[in-house]
Amino acid sequence: MAVHRLAGWVEHFEQQSKPTRIAALIAAHLMIFSLAYLGAFAFRFDFQIPEEMWGPMWQGLPLLLAVKTGVFAALKMFQGWWKYVSLYDVITVAYALAISSLLFLGIHFFVLRPEVFPRSIYLLDFTLSLVFLAGVRGSLRLIREAVAAHAGGRRPKNLLIVGAGDLGDLLVREITRADRLRYRPVAFLDDDPKKCGLRLHGIPIEGPLSRLSEVVAARHVEEIIIALPAGERDQLRRVVERARECDIQPRILPAVETVLDGGVSLGQVREVSITDLLGRDPVELDADALGRFVEDRVVMVTGAGGSIGAELCRQIMRFEPRRLVMVDCAETPLFAIHRELVSDHGDRVRPHIANVADPGRMESIFARESPQVVLHAAAYKHVPLMEQNPAEAVKNNVIGTRIVADASAVHRVDSFVLISTDKAVNPTSVMGATKRITELYIQRLGSRTKQTRFCAVRFGNVLGSNGSVVPIFREQIRRGGPVTVTHPEMTRYFMTIPEAVQLVLQAAAFETDDDLFILDMGSPVRIADLARDMIRLSGMSEEEIPIIYTGIRPGEKLYEELTLDQEKVDDTSHAKIFIGHRSGRPAVDFQVRFSALLRAANLGDDRRVRRLLDLLVPGYTGGADRDNVVEFNRRRAAR
Repeated sequence: MAVHRLAGWVEHFEQQSKPTRIAALIAAHLMIFSLAYLGAFAFRFDFQIPEEMWGPMWQGLPLLLAVKTGVFAALKMFQGWWKYVSLYDVITVAYALAISSLLFLGIHFFVLRPEVFPRSIYLLDFTLSLVFLAGVRGSLRLIREAVAAHAGGRRPKNLLIVGAGDLGDLLVREITRADRLRYRPVAFLDDDPKKCGLRLHGIPIEGPLSRLSEVVAARHVEEIIIALPAGERDQLRRVVERARECDIQPRILPAVETVLDGGVSLGQVREVSITDLLGRDPVELDADALGRFVEDRVVMVTGAGGSIGAELCRQIMRFEPRRLVMVDCAETPLFAIHRELVSDHGDRVRPHIANVADPGRMESIFARESPQVVLHAAAYKHVPLMEQNPAEAVKNNVIGTRIVADASAVHRVDSFVLISTDKAVNPTSVMGATKRITELYIQRLGSRTKQTRFCAVRFGNVLGSNGSVVPIFREQIRRGGPVTVTHPEMTRYFMTIPEAVQLVLQAAAFETDDDLFILDMGSPVRIADLARDMIRLSGMSEEEIPIIYTGIRPGEKLYEELTLDQEKVDDTSHAKIFIGHRSGRPAVDFQVRFSALLRAANLGDDRRVRRLLDLLVPGYTGGADRDNVVEFNRRRAAR
């Protein structure tokens, strides 16, 4: 009851006006300074102060109080908020006391020159002052937290923290700092054998992750928060699986490297996502190079309403372009990204409804906006749909790219960047073949145009993009299953949308003449494993949400590739970006067949489009039936 009354008094005190609080704090500090000073004499003389010391002691007290009050006021020590006292505050108090002690020593010893005054008093006074001030501040904070933790009968949940590193340390600090505690950390788990048996903030490190079930039972754990470094995919998967066995849904904090201010908050705790299980490392960006590439320039993004295009727009605005020109033929997605950005950036963000395959409309936009950088993300991307509509795939992907690239050359754009795909490598689909043709076209155009730099950035699948497997699986799980996978051995490269876009911008910002950049996609992931992970993360099992295999669809490959056999790959200054060097050029009759392809597409002649794709793209197997596609996949896997 007394603790509650004291906490209530502290709360009432903090609600007073600033002058009232400062006056009360000065009075409290004067009392503590006096007690420390007199206590120093008591300790020095074993609580039996000689009569000859009474005079020097009382004479020095006013000077000491004046010096300490002046120093603390100059350093604004009376304006601190004891509610959130931390180690930093204790260090600041020690700093102020050290200055005060040195000033007191100098004035008292060298100016006033007392005949008898023990030198040890200066050190004892400093020590006791620090102990008293830190103790009072820390005690008030502990009282507040103890009362807040049980306010309204709300009991904090027993928390197990997985990871006793920097992130785990920051998490405990945040929990103990929080005004309304929701957790009581009872144990850490960490696979580092050197940490086993130690304590962090008084909390025991119980051992490796394999003891999770045992510790949950012994410590009556109700919540689990994962505080592991980025990239610990295997450890993360083990924690999720073991926690589910204990009927606990674990949650996770973002890696400390991704928190810009180096701190965490309980608001950042979230459920484990499929992105976490992929274990992608944070992208390190060359902000200076990106600033030179984007800052104060007019940047155009085609396909701005799509997953990649919209994220490109968000990332570009971080680097203060003069103007962002957003082009898309889909009204609703373009409206959404424009509405998101316009509130912060005003008329620097300009949306244009346009089909990239409309030459008149694109010429009008180029003439009006005069872009200096063009990022071409507009494309049809769904493989099965393009297999059924090859002429439309060519119209949008090939003709659209030709129109935008040609306009970039005519209007002397500084840089044109094509967003390409791993499906352009040894393509077995119409979509992949059209993207390969666009790579070849801008290569030829770049060799003839010196004013504009043309390049392509090639990467694989991105998680969570419109129509990708992750939202499809999520919806299937929500409906109760089954989850459909085409083949047990189907694998793909994956990265997150922000990661892909950041690397695209970084590659585009390279000041080189290279025309093909390939992103490091990490290790390929089996789609079936992705489905299993998502089922587990939903709190279900494969018995409840079964996986069924539907067979490979026309145009699909079992294994995607990022480079052609004849392409050589070199490193760049960025660890996740490579340069692809082509050993040969497009065939001499490329332009003739290319023109024929465009005419066939405009006529809607799907059969002729397929034949011309076969002629234009070496290794394209799109004309084969499904059995031949499966056989092709087997041959590629065996190589």
